[in-house]
Amino acid sequence: MPRLDDVNEQSEPPAPAPAQNSAAAVVAGVARGLLDLKADPLPRMSKPRWLAWLPHVVLLYLAAAFFSVTTEQLSNHYEVHGSVRSLLATMVGGAIVIAMRWPMAGYWLGLTAAGLVAGQIHGHVGQGQSWPWMPAGMFAFAPVLLLVSLRVPPRVTVGAVTVVVGCTGLAEAFLRPENSGTGTPGAVLLFAFTGLLGYALRATRLARTQLVRQETLTEEERARRTLLEERSRIARELHDVVAHHMSVISIQAQVAPFLVENPSEELKENLAGIRANAVEALTELRRVLGVLRSEHPDEAGGPHHPQPTLAELDGLVDNVRAAGLDVTTEIAGIRRPLSPGVELTAYRIVQEALSNCLRHAPGSRVEVGIAYGPRDVHLCVANSVPTRPAPPTMGAGHGLLGMRERAGMLGGELAAGPRPDGGYEVSAVLPMDPVSPGGGPSPAPETMKKDS
Repeated sequence: MPRLDDVNEQSEPPAPAPAQNSAAAVVAGVARGLLDLKADPLPRMSKPRWLAWLPHVVLLYLAAAFFSVTTEQLSNHYEVHGSVRSLLATMVGGAIVIAMRWPMAGYWLGLTAAGLVAGQIHGHVGQGQSWPWMPAGMFAFAPVLLLVSLRVPPRVTVGAVTVVVGCTGLAEAFLRPENSGTGTPGAVLLFAFTGLLGYALRATRLARTQLVRQETLTEEERARRTLLEERSRIARELHDVVAHHMSVISIQAQVAPFLVENPSEELKENLAGIRANAVEALTELRRVLGVLRSEHPDEAGGPHHPQPTLAELDGLVDNVRAAGLDVTTEIAGIRRPLSPGVELTAYRIVQEALSNCLRHAPGSRVEVGIAYGPRDVHLCVANSVPTRPAPPTMGAGHGLLGMRERAGMLGGELAAGPRPDGGYEVSAVLPMDPVSPGGGPSPAPETMKKDS
């Protein structure tokens, strides 16, 4: 029988293991980041365009300046001459240049250059001269550290700062020459500030990039939602148009036998089949499309109103005039009824164009023209320059999408744009017989059914 102590030891899992694993994972991640020498080019500035390469030019200037200063200080302050002086100065300046494309490679090159400089001047340090960093050494390494912190995660930035500060402290603690000055406090403050500055700039850049991406997605989603709303509206109107024609077919098929003297049984059966198919199609249509009449499909449908046509254009214009807009209408050609789909589309285009005039061109004069051709009906809504500024409007602002959608659904065309006199014009051409996707004429209801 096991002892109670053995049971307790087996039942209690070791608590510190998860924390140790987590700390080890963080250290391993930082180490991988410090040793990641992949290319990460410094991005150009986006605005203004003439400043796109300014950071690169400034960094190249700093690289040349620190090359010159390092050469001068090695020669005049520490009596280091010959090719080694040029090599060390080239490494100091080259670290900045390399860090512009390979940040971690530039970091290690700059740190290596600092170590070699410290070793080279160790025996030449005079009274009060700084070591292990020369007077300009830490300032030459700061741009490298800034370029690193701009493009690596915050943990790696902390690791990079810790490594350089730790190396500085260890060198001064164990290898410091006699009578030399200390540069550790200044190096700690400078490198810590540089790391924090780089982190702040990187966070700002990432936030700005995310904001631009989100604004783009929001604009695309707004346009897509507006288009879907307009298509949903068209589908609701499709329900009324198609349901009307199917009802007429059903009634005509039911009445037809009574208009023929002594109709044959075959005729009665065919007409009865036509009526049954029409009723079945009408039922299915109402089942599928009826839910589009309301945002709440379970609610009882409201009263069905007939869809507007160009015959109601005068009432629409009167409403716009009552809202304070000067509107004139002109109709050319022989006015005649069109197919329901064309009538409804023409009315909606004129309605949306007048609504845009009310919102965006207050006080302007608006001309509405309708011309009936042999095969097409031409619409034109043009406004003059507004006499007062337009108030701010809320909404998606994609009414032209809906108008183009309606015109294209019937095989027509729509154009909109500014006029030479400063006003705005919307014009559309709608075929009398809507064109099917295959290219030939087809009834309006069938066309709308395919497109919806």
